Amino acid sequence: MAKPGAPSNVAGESGGRSAETRRLLIEAAVTTLQSEGYAGASARAIAERAGSNQGLIFYHFGSVANLLLAALDAVSSARMERYGESVAEVGTTGELVETATDIFRSDLDAGYITVLVEMIAGASSTPGLGAEVAARIEPWKAFAQDAIEHSLHGSPLGALLPSEDIAYAVVALYLGLEMLSHLEGDRQPALALFAHAQRLAALFETMTVTPTTREAK
Repeated sequence: MAKPGAPSNVAGESGGRSAETRRLLIEAAVTTLQSEGYAGASARAIAERAGSNQGLIFYHFGSVANLLLAALDAVSSARMERYGESVAEVGTTGELVETATDIFRSDLDAGYITVLVEMIAGASSTPGLGAEVAARIEPWKAFAQDAIEHSLHGSPLGALLPSEDIAYAVVALYLGLEMLSHLEGDRQPALALFAHAQRLAALFETMTVTPTTREAK
């Protein structure tokens, strides 16, 4: 089980080697969380996967819990960069739902959600971890809020719907769908909901087209 540990007397590494060691340990932590879960993400298991000395985990990160948070940060950063590019090209609510569907599939295929699910599970047994994980979800709320405001810009509902509240609901629903899909091993019910959302988005766009817009078409 992942637990904080005492620093060990490990000799220092040169800058380049140190960065490489950290990278290998973070990658090993990600794959260990995905395959063994939080309970199996021990210093020994991660170090063996990284081909490293487990003492280096405490030298570089201070504790296993900190290493696992670094793994979550790495996954989140990669997702934010990739998905930010996709969402930047979205112009309508329908396109936003379609992009969200693609992101959902990608998350499941890559096993990204497993990392977050396992960290949430570990929060119940590691003091202070819950607050750290929750803090790492906050940027995704802001991400969702920006995407929603962009897709609703110029729409009558854009001024009526509280984008912050909608973003909170979207992130909560998204995480719930991914967790259930992960636990049940079946993504089809969640994908069916995305399909329903796409149809609703298309209907919404039809209903909010103004007469001027119709004439322009």
